[in-house]
Amino acid sequence: MYGPRVRILLVEDDNRVATALGAVLGRHGFHTTRVGGVAEALERLDGRIDVVLVDLGLPDGDGFDLIYSIRAARDVPIIVVTARSELRWKLHGLDLGADDYLVKPYDVRELIARIGAVVRRRTIAPPQSEPAAPQDVVEVRGVRMDFRRREVHAAGRAVELTRKEFELLHALCGARGLVVRREQLLSQIWRSPHESYAHTLDVHVAAVRAKTGVPDLIETVRGVGYRIAHE
Repeated sequence: MYGPRVRILLVEDDNRVATALGAVLGRHGFHTTRVGGVAEALERLDGRIDVVLVDLGLPDGDGFDLIYSIRAARDVPIIVVTARSELRWKLHGLDLGADDYLVKPYDVRELIARIGAVVRRRTIAPPQSEPAAPQDVVEVRGVRMDFRRREVHAAGRAVELTRKEFELLHALCGARGLVVRREQLLSQIWRSPHESYAHTLDVHVAAVRAKTGVPDLIETVRGVGYRIAHE
């Protein structure tokens, strides 16, 4: 039980789904405020909301527009809960700043676990010992990463990365070519080693590879984790 201090803004236009989900969340100790569209969600979002659950198919706009608007104003955790299962939609949602993406139909226990994970991420203090920082500027396979300026260029063009995608590159480059275990990346970037973020990590790796156009920029070490390619 999480207690009434954890407040959820549920953005869902289907009354049947919203009623059932609200009841389940209530039994697990969450305080849920339900809204049915983009405009109402922006009106009801305030500093007391701890997590936003967003359906993408809304009557007065697309859920992606809502994610963009929320992220431009607040750093509240956002979990997309939708029937759109294609990778391109997942990448787009995460690019806009969503913290997680769950496809319907899902097991409610998984949703509870993911909500718990983002809540814990906000309450767990950063580790006392930080990993070694990479050089200010690192160039690998034609990808130039300037960590001081927070800029990435590939083949002479600017690459727009989300905050977590940039943090992923920062962590891997800081390891100086050594393998970084999956659980270490989850703890460092998402502040939680919870397995519910494992797929999210893989999606972020895929996004960095796709955006830079260099598939082997990040190497997969099966069963262990990832490492940055050799320069």
